[in-house]
Amino acid sequence: MGKIKILIIEDNRVLRDGISTMLNGQPDMHVASASGNGYETLLKAKQTNAHVILVDVGLKNFKESSIVHSLQEKMPEAKVIGMGLIPSQSDIVEFVEAGASGFILKDATVKEFLETIRLVARGEKVLPSSMTGSLFSHVVDLAVRKKQKITNAVRMTKREREIIAHIANGSSNKEIALELNIATHTVKSHVHNIMEKLALHSRLQIALHADHEENL
Repeated sequence: MGKIKILIIEDNRVLRDGISTMLNGQPDMHVASASGNGYETLLKAKQTNAHVILVDVGLKNFKESSIVHSLQEKMPEAKVIGMGLIPSQSDIVEFVEAGASGFILKDATVKEFLETIRLVARGEKVLPSSMTGSLFSHVVDLAVRKKQKITNAVRMTKREREIIAHIANGSSNKEIALELNIATHTVKSHVHNIMEKLALHSRLQIALHADHEENL
């Protein structure tokens, strides 16, 4: 993939223009389109061929989870990232359940903002570490209600348990690799094996599994 093509849906013009200028200043990014109108953007979204779509969680007169669903239907290959200043837990949960791949706090540093986009473009699921803890109880309760079985019977290697602990603390694959002195691709392989063994589908669910086990 060449430059990461980005579509921005943000109804604050100053913020939208500022984000566009920042992203276009990166050698590996290009803002294909930026709009403050969710409906208008949906009509033209596919034409942008965007790899990553940034969506403001505070869009007026538009339910954010609905726009995520619509974007996923129109552009299944594109990754959606939510943006918000002080989002509620329900906002984040709705975004994740709707199919979003990440979330960026609007008070994030430029480095964090850009890193989230790059990671999501590569297929990672990214949530700010400050948010993952507040989601634990909600998703665990949801899992129980849906009768999703979380069990100790699954055999884990020592390394896999170490990686689960790091994921529960909000560490990225790169951070885990540095801490354990192994290659990043090795961490990714372990994460894949953990998901397969536990029948989980994301890093967040691995973190939730670890939190649940500690509280049994």
